[in-house]
Amino acid sequence: MTAAQLREKFLKFFEARGHKILPSSSLIPENDSSVLFTTAGMHPLIPFLLGEKHPAGRRLCNVQKCLRTDDIEEVGDESHLTFFEMLGYWSLGDYFKEISIDYTFDFFTQELKIPPDKISVTVFKGDEEVPEDSISYHYWKEKIGIPEKRIFKLGKKDNWWGLEIGPCGPCTEMFYDTGKESCGPDCNPSCSCGKYIEIGNNVFMEYNRTADGRLIPLSQKNVDVGLGLERILAVINHKESVFETDLFEKIIQVIKKLSLKREVQSDSFSQLYNAGVATMKKIDELKQQAEETRAVRIIADHIKAATFILAEGLEPSNVERGYTLRRLIRRAVRYGKLIGIEGVFAFKISQPVIEIYKEDYPELEENREFIEEQLVREEEKFGKTLSRGINMLEKLVKTKKIISGKEAFDLYQSYGFPLELIKELAEEKGIKFDKEGFFKEFEKHQELSRTASTGMFKGGLASHSEKVIKYHTATHLLHRALREVLGDEIKQKGSNINEERLRFDYSYSRKPTSEQLKKVEEIVNEKIKENLPIIMKEMMLAEAKKLGAIGLFEEKYGERVKVYFIGEPKNAYSKEICAGPHVANTGILGHFKIIKEEAVSSGVRRIKAVLE
Repeated sequence: MTAAQLREKFLKFFEARGHKILPSSSLIPENDSSVLFTTAGMHPLIPFLLGEKHPAGRRLCNVQKCLRTDDIEEVGDESHLTFFEMLGYWSLGDYFKEISIDYTFDFFTQELKIPPDKISVTVFKGDEEVPEDSISYHYWKEKIGIPEKRIFKLGKKDNWWGLEIGPCGPCTEMFYDTGKESCGPDCNPSCSCGKYIEIGNNVFMEYNRTADGRLIPLSQKNVDVGLGLERILAVINHKESVFETDLFEKIIQVIKKLSLKREVQSDSFSQLYNAGVATMKKIDELKQQAEETRAVRIIADHIKAATFILAEGLEPSNVERGYTLRRLIRRAVRYGKLIGIEGVFAFKISQPVIEIYKEDYPELEENREFIEEQLVREEEKFGKTLSRGINMLEKLVKTKKIISGKEAFDLYQSYGFPLELIKELAEEKGIKFDKEGFFKEFEKHQELSRTASTGMFKGGLASHSEKVIKYHTATHLLHRALREVLGDEIKQKGSNINEERLRFDYSYSRKPTSEQLKKVEEIVNEKIKENLPIIMKEMMLAEAKKLGAIGLFEEKYGERVKVYFIGEPKNAYSKEICAGPHVANTGILGHFKIIKEEAVSSGVRRIKAVLE
């Protein structure tokens, strides 16, 4: 089965059960500061999980593009990916646990013909805060017929899902048994021995986590289900890894063609690095092959992820999303050098990515030129950084008797040097290398990265607090005022809201003058003083566009949308397609003040503002 066939089967299965099909949302969460990227299909639905009415109804489904970096060091094994697609379906206060378990199990076993005896499940075992999910446990056992020995009770680490602030709840997960031997008597789906591969997760969003850490029951109980497309595709096609599916085959073919395997007799560290033999010189053939396979997979995954991020119009930088993008590109380039790829190559690997996905995600083809240009530019920058790193490393080995763990990690993190290269040069020069210290620094950084990806920015629309909702409404006023002062070329490129301030990114080719920014500020405050009502109307997307309503990702909305008017709809000051929520009128916003305006990348600028 191809990926296209699997997508179609999934959408038809749930459409036949009353679910409206939604398009994939952007990888950049709209007005959500809780995460850098869309890590699951539920992100765009947060207002609706908290009780807002969705214009498409209470049963929804889609195929959502997602990006996660908290498991980046695991990429290269059989199942972990940075970019992936999530087959998702939702019940917004409609059906709950039993029906959703039926739907997921039936899709796997009846539609995809996965043998029921290959499926194991986990349920939430409960803790001092939330009781055990006995409903799911007994339903799996007594109604579905999963034997008790294949039902595992696990804690919050494994069977709880949600943002740091916002909707959350226990989950029941489904795993495919690969048939591999267990790692021991305590082997279960939470271990990493490879026996179990997660293929689905039914989250029962019964609670809302407040900013002060309290867990409050939701009046509307929701179901949020995510099924990993790539993992399911590998399972039903009897492939040993996700990299053997049609979503990777052509990408890997290109990487292997670019890779040159040749032995270079030289004591020059630089030549060894460029030839890609540093890691292979002293390892046996089997280990070498495994390392090369892992390197090829990392390159394929990272360039795919970078291509999708670039298609959103983002550029590499040293902060937030731009830093993630830069890290992915540079990490791919580093592994490319290790398997002998010469010259600037990342843009060549982006081509099969675009070809594979362009029918489902047309933004890839539309931004092909930009994607290629940015990949070339970043790889050339990285080449210069590598040269500086080589000089730094050569100075270290001349002046030190030992390379400390921190020094080694700085070379790894800042200049892209693999551990093996540092170790080899140290041995070559007869000096010691603190490998244990390196791994301590590495683990510290990994924990920081994981924390950042799961809750870097507290607040956002997930908190639904009064202050956050005010800031959300203020972004609409700011957007309209910017267009009024600077012209209709202004387009929103993203926003980030928390309890303290709003941040608004917009497209503009030059720096606004202080007079222009002052005028924008004055207009926003005038509209606040006018105490304009905020009115929401549901309508078809075509009708919204005809009325002049604008939206950040309007091509990604469903057929029916919500339009928020600031002012009476006939002569509204602002008309935006938006999920909400918003305040009732502008008069309660307070005084609007711009505190900073700056460039963030080529053609994109940023305003930070507060409500006083």
